[in-house]
This record gives sequence, C-alpha cells and structure tokens, in this order.
Amino acid sequence: MRHRDYRRYFLFALIGQIAENVEHVISYWVIFQTFHSPTLAGFAVISHWVPYLLFSVYMGALADRYDCRRLIQISQGLFALASLSWGLLFLTGSLRVWHAAVLLLIHGAGGVIAGPAIQLIVHDIVGPAHLPSAIRLNATSRFLATLLGPAVGGGLMFLLGPGGIVANVLLYVPLSIFLLTLRYTGHRDRAERPTGLARLGLGEMWQLISRRGLDRRIVLMILLGGTASFFVGSGFQAQMPEYAHHHGDDEGHRYSGLLAANAAGAVTGALLLEFLPGVRPTVRAAIVCAAVWGTLMALFPAAPGYVTAVSILVLAGAFNVAYTSMAQTLVQLLAPPGLRGRVVGLFNTSIMGLRAGSGFTIGVVGAFIGVELSLTLSAIMVVLIALALLVAEARTRPAEEPIA
Repeated sequence: MRHRDYRRYFLFALIGQIAENVEHVISYWVIFQTFHSPTLAGFAVISHWVPYLLFSVYMGALADRYDCRRLIQISQGLFALASLSWGLLFLTGSLRVWHAAVLLLIHGAGGVIAGPAIQLIVHDIVGPAHLPSAIRLNATSRFLATLLGPAVGGGLMFLLGPGGIVANVLLYVPLSIFLLTLRYTGHRDRAERPTGLARLGLGEMWQLISRRGLDRRIVLMILLGGTASFFVGSGFQAQMPEYAHHHGDDEGHRYSGLLAANAAGAVTGALLLEFLPGVRPTVRAAIVCAAVWGTLMALFPAAPGYVTAVSILVLAGAFNVAYTSMAQTLVQLLAPPGLRGRVVGLFNTSIMGLRAGSGFTIGVVGAFIGVELSLTLSAIMVVLIALALLVAEARTRPAEEPIA
C-alpha cells in the first residue's frame, strides 16, 4: 500500500468488485424467489464459471500479448451490460431461466477476460519482491467487496427494488476511466512479448502442464485449486438463500449475514497473513489450509443455529484466503516470465473454471439429496484429496524451501 499507483489501483478495483458482488447478491436472491430451484441455482454456478474453464488459458495468452489495461476495460463493459440486462428483466417481470443462463455466461466472460490481465498488471506495478503482499491485498479487496456487496445490494433492493441493479452499472465506470491514466501494461519485466497465441482447446493446457522444466509446485497448486473448486468452489454461495431459509430467514437479512460472514473471515485472514511475521507461501502450508477449509465447509450445513453457522463461515473465509493466496503466489512467481499469462490462465482454469463443477456437486446433486448433505459430502472429498496431496508431497520432498 506504500506504492502510490497500487493504492489507486486497489481503490478503483475495489469499487468494480463491489459492483460485481451487488449483481450476484440481487440476481441470486431474485432467482431464488422467482424459481425456488436448487437445480437452477446450481446451473447458475455452472454457467457462470464455464467461460473460465474453456477460455482461461487463451485469455492468459492474450494478456501475454496485448495491453492488459484494455482487456480489463472490455471486461468492465461486459459486467455493465449484464447488470443493465438483469435490471430490465426484473423491472419488466420477464425473467426466464434461459435469460439467467445467458447473463451469467456474459458475466463469466467478463471475468475470464480480466483474470490473467489483472494478475499481470499487479505484478507489473509492484514487482516480484512485493508480489505476495499484493496478492494478499488483492484477495482482501475481493472479499471486502463480498463483505460490502450484500450491504450495497441490500440497500439498492430496499430503495429501488430488484431494479436497483441498474444503478449498479455506474460502479463499473471509475476503474475503466482510471485505467486510461495508468502507465502499466502488464509487460514491464519482459523485453518482448510472445508472438503467438494459445490454441483454443485442451491440447494447449496439457502442453503447459507437461512442459519440461515447469516447476512441480505449480502442478501441485493447480491440482489443489482444481479439487477445491470442483467439489465446493462457489457452489454453496448460490445456495446461500436456501441455507438462510433453513435458519428461519424469509426476508433476506440472514442471507446477507451469511455472505458477509464468509467475506469478513477472508478479510481478517488476509490481514493476519500480511502482518504476522515469518508467514511465507509454501506448498505444504497451502495444502493444510485447504484441508482445514474443507473441514469447516463440511461442518457448516450441520450448524445447529445461525450464530454457529456464521462463526464457521468466518473461520472458513480465513482459511480460504490463506490457501488461495499462497497457491496464486507460488504459481505467479514460479511461472516462466514469457509464459506467465498462459500459466496464470491455466491456474485460473483450475481454481476458477472448475467451480462450474460445484454447481453440479452441490446444486444439481443437492436437488436430490438436499443441499446440506451435498455440501458436506463435497467438502469431505476436498479434505481427502488434500490429505493425499500432502502425503505425496511429504514423500517426494522432505524439506521445501519457501518462496522469498
């Protein structure tokens, strides 16, 4: 935060992230109230994250090749289009299932375009020495937006009804204007940009992950992120209105509280990682934090009361930001400079694209066995696979040097 350009970027990016979360809060609530369908909520997660699954590596190649500022501005335009469209559908009462699917895909497209570009811009601004701190602060920003999003979204719904999402479009404007003045493009540490682009398809992903000389710690972090995302990911967030309903909420207040609890825990965890001495990202630390997070998510559906559920989500948020920020730091620092965008894109495919699976494991499966049991079973799978990765790491590398 001592870096002037990063401080300004942090502030404007936070405003844009709040806008994203306002859209999620209002759209998920209206979808739940309109259709009362766990399957649709699960499909909302699937359709939102499919673009990350299919196009993250290609968008990483674009970030390697082109001005990352322009890619972020394009993504902000798509986010604004989605919010405006939601608002018009809500105001006219014409929302249908296929509308929701299309708009979630548009929002997902905006996210996948910006993902690698944001990470390369931050790397460009702060440099490798301060990158772990910047990644933690970015995570803090993301979860702080999740914390503030329910408050802003709830306020807009109270004042303007569901159509208040139209006003949300204005929150996407400041970051786009700020990027016009930012001098960083995401490519300062490279003498020249790669001339080719990635191919669209699984072949490019396999070539990257099997590339000779690619640090094995990157592969482990990709596996860890993919496991957590596929089985739990963000699938439980789309079902949060249902969890809140089970705690006696019919007005949306406890729904907002549960979302805020997870975000508050993440912000607290990120700040603790920032200020606690001697905390450095390692593979083992990331795996352990992911296992603890999975354990807490398995316990959440069985919480006997609302206060207990909130407490569990606070702790889960802290461990979630710990393992994700460590994994991203390792991937970004260990990636070859000329391929950083592609490797970051591959990591995004795993930790974000595979969240589409959580729409199935929690939402679609939950329609048959209940969303509480589906979340518990999915989280248990995360714990078991994390423990297996921990054993494999212990056997192959007795002592691991942390990233400086």
